[in-house]
This record gives sequence, structure tokens and C-alpha cells, in this order.
Amino acid sequence: MSAVPDLSPARVGHIAPQKHFDIEGTTVSFPLVLVPGNPETNTPTAGLATTEAVAAWITQNQKQLADLAKTHGAVLLRGFCPPVSTAADFDVVCKSFGLAEFPYIGGAAPRTVVHGSVFTANESPADQLIPFHHEMAQSKSHPGVLFFYCMKAPPEGGETPIVLSNLVYERIRTKFPNFVSELEQKGVRYVRVLPEVDDPSSAIGRGWKSTFAVGTKEDAERVGREMGMELEWLEGNLLKTTTAVIPATKKDPRTGKTSWFNSIVAAFTGWKDTRNDPHKAVVFGDGSPLDADVLRRCQEIMNELAVAFEWKRGDVLVVDNWVTLHSRNSFKGERVIYASLWK
Repeated sequence: MSAVPDLSPARVGHIAPQKHFDIEGTTVSFPLVLVPGNPETNTPTAGLATTEAVAAWITQNQKQLADLAKTHGAVLLRGFCPPVSTAADFDVVCKSFGLAEFPYIGGAAPRTVVHGSVFTANESPADQLIPFHHEMAQSKSHPGVLFFYCMKAPPEGGETPIVLSNLVYERIRTKFPNFVSELEQKGVRYVRVLPEVDDPSSAIGRGWKSTFAVGTKEDAERVGREMGMELEWLEGNLLKTTTAVIPATKKDPRTGKTSWFNSIVAAFTGWKDTRNDPHKAVVFGDGSPLDADVLRRCQEIMNELAVAFEWKRGDVLVVDNWVTLHSRNSFKGERVIYASLWK
């Protein structure tokens, strides 16, 4: 098993959907689960009874927690509610990791700021599944770490499935070596048509004003071109954006492992609304189409390797965005999940 340092008063926990992978001779739990308790009595400890205490514990263990997220891909902090009970508490938790905040400019999902660094997760309708992706893989820059917080778990569905990107890459490369070779040689370009203002009926409904944090077409053009995009104005104040050529795989600079660092399956299967055709949402860097059958098989591979656990009130999920892809299942009832992005 992968060694976990002493993080007292927290300890290693377990959830039923958790998987264990043999990675380079070491068994890695995915995700790693940490709970606030005494390993001898299996009861909560007073050492993590306040938001301030949790923040101090995180600050004290910043490097260890970052290393665990890198090794395991994701760390689930379960049972920390209370004291982590509000968006403000979650904001304190995120800031305790000592990272720099990542500005959400260029992302596709409609979101609303809740408190400080905290905003709503994708606000698209409950019946829509959001396919696997690395956060902002369709952009030139992306966050290094994602935090998710469960304010209210839905009565049915609504999981945030996660999957280890290097395992996905190796499996797809074994099954479809020519496809992966072409991807790595050509890269990909993403195409999306943006409304003027946010459209919450769509998982990719973020308007161009909020996408680029601007108020005018002129400023949207300036920011978009600074990001390397080709821009075309369409009827109805719609803006068609085509990214520069972006790599579909990336080497993690810390480990040298190759990640399936893209949103090609998400774009091909999920970028659909009244403005967008998912089959035109992603192409090779030279403009040629991707193989639809291979993309569907890639989606199946990710589902086979994924872990999906039911959210519980107060859960904090720390996701290393270099290592792990995430998605969102459809759900029924009310679901309130907050997110925060960091470099």
C-alpha cells in the first residue's frame, strides 16, 4: 500500500466504491479517504472540532496533503461537518492549502460566486450528465488543484465520478495506438458558440461576457485573441470561438507521467445545446475529424476505471487536476456542490 504519513488527529478512512490500483508496484487507494477520528476508539476527535482547528491542521500538513493528492489523484475529507458547514468555512479550508487562486476565465460552465474563492459547480440542468474532463483542458492554462464541497447531497444521483488520467491514457494507447499517436502529433482544437450572457439550461452555457470577464465585444475580441482563439461573431450576438491547437496529452512536470489531458470525449458527447453541435466541437489540430467510434470506446474505458461515490453533507474532495479527470452524473432533487480552483 502507498504509505500515508501521520496526519493526526485525522486518520485514513474507507468508502465502499473506493478502488485500489497497482501503480509501479505500489497499491494506491483511489480516492484516499481521511476522516477526523481516533484510530483506537473510532470516534471524532476534539482536535478538529472547529473551522480554525481544521484550517490549522491543513496548514500544518500542506506538503503532505499535496503529495497525497498527487499520489492518489484525489483526497476525500469526510466527516468534517461540523465544523466545515458553510461556503465561508469551505473558503477557509481551501485557502489553508497555501495555493494561489486560479481565475476562472475561459471556462465553459455557468457558475455563480458564493463566497470568496467559492462558486457553484456547473449549474446545468439536473438531467444532464457532464462527461469526464480535466478542468479547463480546452484552455491554454488550467488550475492545478480543484476543491469540491457538498453543501446538500441530492436524494438520487449527482455523484462526481473521478478517474486516474494516466491509467486512462495507458489503456487507450494500448487499445488504439494509431489514434493516440495522431492525437499527440496533431493536437486538437475546440469549437464553441457562446451566448452573450450565461445560459443555465446548458452545461456549456457560459456567455462570452462572463467567459472573458468583459462588457463589450471589443474587449471580448481582445481577451479571446490574447488566449490564442479565432473569433467569429454570429447573428444574435453569439460568438464562435476556435481555440489554438492544444495538446491532447500532457506530461505531469512533477512525475513525468502522461495524462489524458483533454476534454475531447466531453466535447464530442456533451457540448450540445441550441447553439452547439457536439460532433463539430472538437477536431484534430489540422481540422480533420476525430473517429467517433474510438471516442465512444474512450468514454467506456473511463467509465470502467472510474470511482463514483455518493456525496455526504460536508464532504470536501481535493482533486489534483494534473492526475485526475472528473465528471458529473445526472440527479434528482436538490444538489448543492461548491467548487474552488487553485494554481
